[in-house]
Amino acid sequence: MKIGIVNDSPLAVAALRRALSLDPAHEIVWVAGDGEQAVSMAAARTPDLILMDLLMPVMDGVEATRRIMAATPCAIVVVTMDLGRNAAQVFDAMGYGAIDAVDTPTLAEPDAQIMAGPLLRNIGRLLAGRAAGAHALRAPRPASAAPSLVAIGASAGGPAALAAVLGALPRDFGAAVVIVQHVDEAFAQGMAEWLDAQCVLPVRIARAGDTPQASTVLLAGTNDHLRLTCGARMAYTTEPGESLYRPSIDVFFASVAEHWRGQAVGVLLTGMGRDGALGLRAMRERGHLTIAQDQATSAVYGMPKAAVALDAASEVLPLPRIAARLVKACGGGRTPC
Repeated sequence: MKIGIVNDSPLAVAALRRALSLDPAHEIVWVAGDGEQAVSMAAARTPDLILMDLLMPVMDGVEATRRIMAATPCAIVVVTMDLGRNAAQVFDAMGYGAIDAVDTPTLAEPDAQIMAGPLLRNIGRLLAGRAAGAHALRAPRPASAAPSLVAIGASAGGPAALAAVLGALPRDFGAAVVIVQHVDEAFAQGMAEWLDAQCVLPVRIARAGDTPQASTVLLAGTNDHLRLTCGARMAYTTEPGESLYRPSIDVFFASVAEHWRGQAVGVLLTGMGRDGALGLRAMRERGHLTIAQDQATSAVYGMPKAAVALDAASEVLPLPRIAARLVKACGGGRTPC
């Protein structure tokens, strides 16, 4: 994998070089000391992956991400110091298409493998290209009085897209909402708090044993996969272990198709790769409404495109119309879909 590094700290660059050297398949093709230089270098030689710092002179990482994704799009992972303190900038970068965020590795850790672990796992997901995911068997969806459920999956560009959808839902939105966003567990709590500030519905991390509740948003909160059990309760699982997208959207959507006894809506938003497409198809096969974000409004038209190709989406909608469609389907005032 050809990799570009954007960082103005020689120590950080050295630590990244050390981490990447653990796998001979990785080649550093250029190093930029600021965002402006990164935009030029990406245009001249677009790498497979850019490791993007946030706080730099001349042009910060958020603006550099926006310009690169607009002109010469490629995979971007934010690598910066103190992710919690820089949460707002990280989510801005992810809104422009960055895939994930990890802390900058350091040279202080004597075990290079431990130091490089989170970064190399992110790169491994990119190399995999897609996550494994089971889908449920065709069967009619049983009628039930269970509440409605909106299951949303997102990846690159997801935070901004999620904020747009959630921010347009009313306080008395009639369905439960559960979100699976590709983000490392160390950053999930910060993302839940950030989304909570963007909308009138309460947003919190999904806990094992939770039952989805109307007018409440739950966010997958670990690197394990979130799924529904036969009792419609939340659980985390390490299986399937071969799924490199963690948490997997496919796993959650498939569990909704298998176990949810009320009506449901599946929504697949912007993202790189194919995760979520098979699960969305499983939901459609069970008779649920399924929505994919359209190409024009997607920061990265990967996952929704895969869903459309599989005929998994019963509707393809621009981002600004998705919330209104959910309100129409699920209603306000806690009415069922």
